[in-house]
Amino acid sequence: MTRQMNKSNRTYVRIAILGVLLLALVFALYSSIVKDPNVVKAGNDAPNFSLPQLDGPAMKLSDLKGKAVVLNFWGTWCEPCKAEMPALQKQYDALKDKGLVVVGVNIGETPVAIQSFVKQYNVSFPILLDRDLQITKMYRIGPIPTTFFIDRDGEIEEIFIGQMNDAIISQKVANILE
Repeated sequence: MTRQMNKSNRTYVRIAILGVLLLALVFALYSSIVKDPNVVKAGNDAPNFSLPQLDGPAMKLSDLKGKAVVLNFWGTWCEPCKAEMPALQKQYDALKDKGLVVVGVNIGETPVAIQSFVKQYNVSFPILLDRDLQITKMYRIGPIPTTFFIDRDGEIEEIFIGQMNDAIISQKVANILE
């Protein structure tokens, strides 16, 4: 009988310990994401940065103030990135004269790999090189593609994680061009 009670008590203790660990994990996640003032999120000003362009001098995000910016984090190996690239190019071609700038931020790849990709997909918008992942970390990029829609005042209107199509990009661009 005492052996059964000890087993039962151990089970309750184990459940209590697991519960405390789970609560600690939830609190840690909440604290790091929700309360962190450095988290880049919609409604905040987009953090400024400077990165070298694939075919040109360094570009600062702050230099684009007054324009609507689509800031797209991508990689040549990323299938959803490949799929959405023509739609981003189409929006850029159609609306660059109305103040839209599409900026691709390549995550950690060599210029040779990127140049081949850019040529294959006929990309003409600026491609920035985040070789050391400094900006990727600053913006807390997880899955790619991740796209930030930044209004003319430099405020992030929306963050979209995943592959976009023409309709999605068009609707979100319309919001930042207003």
